[in-house]
Amino acid sequence: MNEGIEGTERFLSPGSGRGLRAVRHFSEGELVFACPAYSYVLTVNERGAHCENCFSRREDLFKCGKCKQAYYCNVECQRSDWPMHKLECVAMCAYGENWCPSETVRLVARIILKQRVTTDRTPSERVLLLTEFEAHLDKMDSEKDEMNNADIAALHHFYSKHISDIPGDQALTELFAQVNCNGFTIEDEELSHLGSAVFPDVALLNHSCSPNVIVTYKGTVAEVRAIKEIDPGDEVFNSYIDLLYPTEDRKERLLDSYFFTCQCTECTSKSKDKAKMEIRKLSSPPEPEEIKSMVHYAKNVIEEFRRAKHYKTPSELLEMCELSLEKMGAIFADTNVYMLHMMYQAMGVCLYMQDWDGAMRYGEKIVQPYSIHYPAYSLNVASMYLKLGRLYLGLEKKKQGIRALKKAVAIMEVAHGKDHNYVAEVKREIEEQK
Repeated sequence: MNEGIEGTERFLSPGSGRGLRAVRHFSEGELVFACPAYSYVLTVNERGAHCENCFSRREDLFKCGKCKQAYYCNVECQRSDWPMHKLECVAMCAYGENWCPSETVRLVARIILKQRVTTDRTPSERVLLLTEFEAHLDKMDSEKDEMNNADIAALHHFYSKHISDIPGDQALTELFAQVNCNGFTIEDEELSHLGSAVFPDVALLNHSCSPNVIVTYKGTVAEVRAIKEIDPGDEVFNSYIDLLYPTEDRKERLLDSYFFTCQCTECTSKSKDKAKMEIRKLSSPPEPEEIKSMVHYAKNVIEEFRRAKHYKTPSELLEMCELSLEKMGAIFADTNVYMLHMMYQAMGVCLYMQDWDGAMRYGEKIVQPYSIHYPAYSLNVASMYLKLGRLYLGLEKKKQGIRALKKAVAIMEVAHGKDHNYVAEVKREIEEQK
């Protein structure tokens, strides 16, 4: 018998297909439900810092004796992870430097294995089965097709020895498409990428650019919390994307990645677009054409930077940011979201180069506009206050540090819940300053 999720029900949402709605009241900060990952994988860059099995961040992890690449809290974690780790352990030894499946491929391999040993509905599938995921195969373009074929080839290449009779190409095409539309990335409190996972019940939630819940992670469990009052009968809405950008950009992104045209209240009212597209106050205001061409430049530079991250040096990247900010700054105000995007990238490069002062200067410019453009409780805003607060403390600016960390805590208590380990950690950092 399928119990469902207490306090909610699956229903047919007009215009959006399946969805989840509340059947009781949820207050701000209240946990609506938690969902353990159906399958998950720790990202390669976090190996050694987090346990592969439970994602705990600790200093004293011990490594797998065979491959020496996977780290665990203890023998229990290692044993529990072995059915999944064995897919990669031998292969990593065999391929050495040439072992490089993408994270999506790694996750799909784990899903295939899990599906073989699973007969019943899992605790991750109380309201939606993984097999019910939308694949939107009819909407695949040639670019997405190519990516898909590369993924299938890589799955065969790196996993065929360890997964007997891999499903056929049609089944794999569908599975990869399902994971691309319904997968989640797990992030830490500073929004650093920790891994990828599927959470079927969370995938049931439809999108809104003005969401009433937020998804956070406790190890490999997803938690869904109300960030607004939710009344009985209200649909539960998550946001699938970064909400910084203006309506047109959001709609484009949602159509490209999730294949629907958003018609939420925010996309209809466009209430935040004017502030997001703020123009610098000049004696003679720029012509509409100049603005249009600068927006075009901004979108191009954002895409160019995204690609450049893979091959340019940090100092080249920083220069890219500075040049684009100078150019855009002739027309855009500092609070304009395209300016903020490049400042955020610049801050990231500064953090990477350990230029704490530079990172702090960018963070200071970003954090106020962020709290205007984003919804009231936003992980983007919380993580910015957190990074800034930690930078301040590192630079011996105690008062500003405490102030920023307290702002982060105020958001995190609602988004992550008062009892989350991250909240306790930040509170400890504040206490240590007193």
